[in-house]
Amino acid sequence: MSLYDLFFLLSLAGGFLMAFNLGANDVANSMASAVGAKAITVRQAVLIAGTLTFLGAVLLGAQVTSTVSKGIINPEQIADPQIMMVGMFAALLSATLWVFIATLTALPVSSTHSIVGSILGFGLVAGGMDVVNWLVLLGVVMSWFLSPFLAATISFLIFTHIRRFILYRHRVVQQALYWAPVWIGLTVCLVGLSFIYKTPVGDKIPFNDWINLFLVFILAFSVWRISKRLMGKVLGNREDSAENVELIFRRLQVMTSSYMALSLGANDVANAVGPVAAIYMIARKQEFLAQADVPTYILALGGLGIALGVMTFGYKVIATVGSNITTLNNTRGFSVDFSAATTVLAASNLGLPVSTTHAAVGGVVGVGLARGFKAVDFRVLIRIIAYWVLTVPIAGFTCIIIYNLLHWIFL
Repeated sequence: MSLYDLFFLLSLAGGFLMAFNLGANDVANSMASAVGAKAITVRQAVLIAGTLTFLGAVLLGAQVTSTVSKGIINPEQIADPQIMMVGMFAALLSATLWVFIATLTALPVSSTHSIVGSILGFGLVAGGMDVVNWLVLLGVVMSWFLSPFLAATISFLIFTHIRRFILYRHRVVQQALYWAPVWIGLTVCLVGLSFIYKTPVGDKIPFNDWINLFLVFILAFSVWRISKRLMGKVLGNREDSAENVELIFRRLQVMTSSYMALSLGANDVANAVGPVAAIYMIARKQEFLAQADVPTYILALGGLGIALGVMTFGYKVIATVGSNITTLNNTRGFSVDFSAATTVLAASNLGLPVSTTHAAVGGVVGVGLARGFKAVDFRVLIRIIAYWVLTVPIAGFTCIIIYNLLHWIFL
């Protein structure tokens, strides 16, 4: 067995372990608010998240994988493909170790931070400052800051809208029956656009952009009409109370949590299989190819690892994000899910490996701030941010150690 074949097989195992660990940690980003608001149980959460993160990884993940595997460092500055291969494998191991440690402490960390910091560490030790694509890295770093603020802003506005136009009005159930189908239609519209423009199936649709937009609009409009009629029949005669409004949004939150899980799989699969894709390209041609299709089975491997991680150890982080930052009910949880998922899916479609963790926590903080500063436990928030700050240097330094060890053994 050649060195290329050996490291490709090792990278498949490493990518699976990375996917498993980020599934165990990042499940909180898709399901914590739903569990915290008691819309679903932990068992239901891990089942839904496991299934949909797998589908998101396979159907929507290829675009982001391209950025992580080829964008952070410039492979042309590293002449030896074996060095590139060993470095990518070291990055996998380094990121996996840090996410695993964070999961054991029940704190949500960014798997995006972990893998990008690891690749950065390898690039600096293998090729120096010139090997890093600083403009690409700047865009990634900017997305780390933008994602929590964008998610917080969206969740703040959504929950403020719900309070103003539903909870603070007379006949609150009727107001909820009017506005909830609108949010359902918006969710369907966003997912439909992503499916058409950023999936292999969508690329095969033989229509132009205007027809595609029209079809998505018709679908969203139809779902709005159907949901409006069904909700009116089922819930229209209920007593006018805030509890029944929460019941309506409990159903809606299951949908937005599912939407969040789908976008999590689309975005975070790159953190596990991006380096695997790079090693795959090197092993196939003994050189780093400028462009190559990422095989579906590699995406599927990442999706499977995420799903298994969700289903086994995902419950650990759920309590931190779902309960400890601020108190959630179904209207607040819906606002968190919709804002975080919108932020992540938009970034995924742009090819930016945005942090799902940052978007989810930002959404929770935005909802908390809509109720005032006292509603947010800043002690928990500061601990989470401290882990975020430490992630890049720790992952990068660990990768340097692992890379030098592997280089000494194999090269």
